[in-house]
Amino acid sequence: MRIGELAARAGTTTRTLRYYESRGLLPARRDPNGHRTYDERDVKLLEQIRTLRDFGFDLEETRPFVECLRAGHPEGDSCPASLMVYRRKLAELDALIGELQGVRSMVAAQLARAELAADASVPGGPEPVCELGGRGL
Repeated sequence: MRIGELAARAGTTTRTLRYYESRGLLPARRDPNGHRTYDERDVKLLEQIRTLRDFGFDLEETRPFVECLRAGHPEGDSCPASLMVYRRKLAELDALIGELQGVRSMVAAQLARAELAADASVPGGPEPVCELGGRGL
């Protein structure tokens, strides 16, 4: 298949495919007329790249998965180098989650403080709450 068909099947652009080719992620095969040619293996490579990019992997982090597929493995994550990238990405995500949990705790504390301050600034204090649900009596 030609580059336009591959781009359509992969849900991307020919420009992106040329960029991947320039980065060595997509093979640069040519027919006798000099046109780029691709096959089903290339569709699988692009599906792997797209999935990883959707997960937040940068383009270079996809390389071990692509190389694994190009080496003939049925899945891009069946090679040791791919597993190492997964481990690194999980550690990175765990660190980000920890940071976000810390920020969330600070925001929750600020909200609690601000609500108390807002209630204290209302003349007569906070409005009484009816036990049957709702404010006021």
